[in-house]
Amino acid sequence: MTETTLVDRVICAAAQAWKDDGEVLATGIGVVARLAASLCMVSINTDLMMTDSEAWLVSEPVPVGPRKGYVPQRETWMGFSRIFDNVWGGKRHAMVGPTQIDRFGQANISMVGADYDKPKSMMLGVRGFPGNSINHANSFFVPNHSTKVLVSGEVDMVASVGYNPARLARGWSLDEIDIRCIFTNLCVLDFGGPAHQARLVSLHPGVTAAQVQEATGFPLHLPDHIPQTPDPTPAQLALLARLDPHNLRASALG
Repeated sequence: MTETTLVDRVICAAAQAWKDDGEVLATGIGVVARLAASLCMVSINTDLMMTDSEAWLVSEPVPVGPRKGYVPQRETWMGFSRIFDNVWGGKRHAMVGPTQIDRFGQANISMVGADYDKPKSMMLGVRGFPGNSINHANSFFVPNHSTKVLVSGEVDMVASVGYNPARLARGWSLDEIDIRCIFTNLCVLDFGGPAHQARLVSLHPGVTAAQVQEATGFPLHLPDHIPQTPDPTPAQLALLARLDPHNLRASALG
């Protein structure tokens, strides 16, 4: 299996993240997540809303990369203030790429290292992760599944809330947290195990459950039957070629 085939498989699997969401704003951060949301909008959940990544809602996904004459099919203005209306109202589902994720689904994009005052690596800060994680659904994309990303213990800096009762804000319950799926180069995970334990949902071809567990820093719930992540269909591949005419996705996996 080539990397391109694998990334197409991951994108098609990730497109299912929004399938039952109805009319919500899909935000995909990065090429894989953006293409997954676009594929969902045109073929799975046609009520899904997307922006042109600037300030407009669009009636069809905008292809990634240089547009070369493509004119976005704009429907209405969607400036930052309206984005926040969707965030606070829960009418959004973002797919993001954390640097670290722990067993609670807590994510980190801020810093790496045991000493917060003297981090080993400084990154983005928390950005919109706190507000996103307490207001609407979130999924994750991990290009290189390893214990450096899916860490043992807690993430080095908790940038977004997860299923950790010790860190819930006053008055919140675990039922109000909505972390959907983690899509990686090895498998698909969710938090549908006992007590919101991370659960193995499907395996990509040639990958075993033991390999996934070895690459994960916390115990996974392993169902009795774990299916293979479905093959992309010819129709899906044709849509991806249209949505990614420059094949930017080919180098998206670690």
